[in-house]
Amino acid sequence: MSYMNPQDQQSSGQQQALQLSLKLIREAVAGEREDQLFYEYLISVAPTNEEKLIIASIRDDEKRHNRLFRKIYKDLTGQEVPQAADEEFQRPKSYKDGLVKALFGELAAVEKYRVIRQGLPNTYYRDILFNIITDEIKHSAKYNYLFTLNSQPGSSSRSPDTESQVQTGTQMPTQTQTQIQPQSTADQWVMYIDPLVKRALEESKEGINLTHLFQEFILSGVLVGQGFTPEEAIELVEKWEKTGESQLLKKSKMMGNQPRTE
Repeated sequence: MSYMNPQDQQSSGQQQALQLSLKLIREAVAGEREDQLFYEYLISVAPTNEEKLIIASIRDDEKRHNRLFRKIYKDLTGQEVPQAADEEFQRPKSYKDGLVKALFGELAAVEKYRVIRQGLPNTYYRDILFNIITDEIKHSAKYNYLFTLNSQPGSSSRSPDTESQVQTGTQMPTQTQTQIQPQSTADQWVMYIDPLVKRALEESKEGINLTHLFQEFILSGVLVGQGFTPEEAIELVEKWEKTGESQLLKKSKMMGNQPRTE
């Protein structure tokens, strides 16, 4: 019986991982036209200018990601990504259904992009994927915010604006004032959840399994939408996990860590 040299085995394994990465890159850029129609739909039905701007910023990020994926593919193969057949756009039943679809689409993308990153041949390309994955996690937080915002119309949740206004005694802006500077409000929300994003990125580097990671931080985002600060939200979720109050969190924690990738 013949045996393969360990170095040859490693080379063969690396080549298989690269081919899988290239396959997943082709899948990632497929359906660009459908994605474009989906974003246009969400923007058209979003109830406020602030929400339209948030979704438009995500759309622009995704366009940039597609350009990066195409560049990586051409660098590694010398060829353009093959043209895929256009898929028919399936309009969501409602704006909220569209947000749910978008949220879980972002989470699925993170899983796929981690596999792509593992198979890339050097740190230059893996760093590009790390930045893309970071964007996808931020997108998930934004969609979670939009969903929470539209799930409780008229709620008086604390926000970056309301907290500062309570402390300073300033008046809440009117709807007209909010629409004059909607980007400022959106950016304040992104900065407000930044502790959650940073904590998630740190734990992802430690190899914590993604199912548990997503449960932990999406749930924290929901609590932020309910009025908790990011710090209060993550503390409460960790308490539920440690005490066993949430059996699902406890179960996903026991699934074990994923191997780290360099």
